Amino acid sequence: MLEFEWIWALAALPLPLLALLLPSKKQGQEAALRVPNLTAGLETSQQHKSSNKWMLLFATLAWIALVVASARPQWLGEPVSIPAEGRDLMIAVDLSGSMKIDDMQVNGRQVDRLKMIKFVLSDFIQRRVGDRLGLILFADTAYLQAPLTYDRETVDQLLKESLIGLVGEQTAIGDAIGLAIKRFESKKESNKVLVLLTDGQNTAGNITPEQANELAINNGVTIYTIGVGADQMLVQSLFGSRRVNPSQDLDEDMLTEIATSTGGQYFRARDAQSLQQIYAKLDELEPIARESKQMRPLKALYFYPLSLALFVTILMAIFPLLKQFVFKKAA
Repeated sequence: MLEFEWIWALAALPLPLLALLLPSKKQGQEAALRVPNLTAGLETSQQHKSSNKWMLLFATLAWIALVVASARPQWLGEPVSIPAEGRDLMIAVDLSGSMKIDDMQVNGRQVDRLKMIKFVLSDFIQRRVGDRLGLILFADTAYLQAPLTYDRETVDQLLKESLIGLVGEQTAIGDAIGLAIKRFESKKESNKVLVLLTDGQNTAGNITPEQANELAINNGVTIYTIGVGADQMLVQSLFGSRRVNPSQDLDEDMLTEIATSTGGQYFRARDAQSLQQIYAKLDELEPIARESKQMRPLKALYFYPLSLALFVTILMAIFPLLKQFVFKKAA
């Protein structure tokens, strides 16, 4: 809907008509100020009258555009729902070397653990309407890839662009938790939730998982941990195929302790289907913020009439020259 913030400014539109009340120029009276004219003496009387009409039209259009711009036109959009409460959810994804183990399946294809996480986590991110999401990637240390934001598309895109080994080969679980807590510090009135996905145990970092866990408890951060990896897979060797446990390095006791002590829960993701079920469970444990408030987006439009006024003014300045050029061509 179009509206004017300073609609009273439109009252200035008829001001140029006051010029009609000025006394008319007497016959034979010369102007008090002579202005040089590049086309003086080159126009016939008929051409001069036509030129005056065009200049009057341009001046009128420029004045109307300026007055409309000064009234500050703006477009008021349709009502948009906004979250009634803040919920901050940080996602920490392990990019250590073990994530390249291809013991997962997605749509019938054998893929590595990170590709499976990307496939399932993408849908979870899109469903978090009304939540602020952030993304942490960790291996040798932890890095903030996306700060807490409502822009789910960007978070999803940054996750899809992540690569195994991008930040090292080891696993700094403590650093990932510590970084998430640090990002939550400025958010006083919100549900602080961390979802941490890993397939191993803490082997690197500046703080231990125990220290990070204590910090999480003191700062009111709820942590949901997810252990990723199949229980068994076939490995080919010189002596034929044999079954191995690719998740033997997964420290489930540590992940369970971190989750339960912070009020969260530990989950085990052995395949894509179980990870999807975990995310569905998280939707129940940490429901999406209800939308009860509305706002109407406002877009300023003053620059359109202002640009028109500038264009018309420039046109008025060069119109006499253009007209003479056209007349010369015609002659």
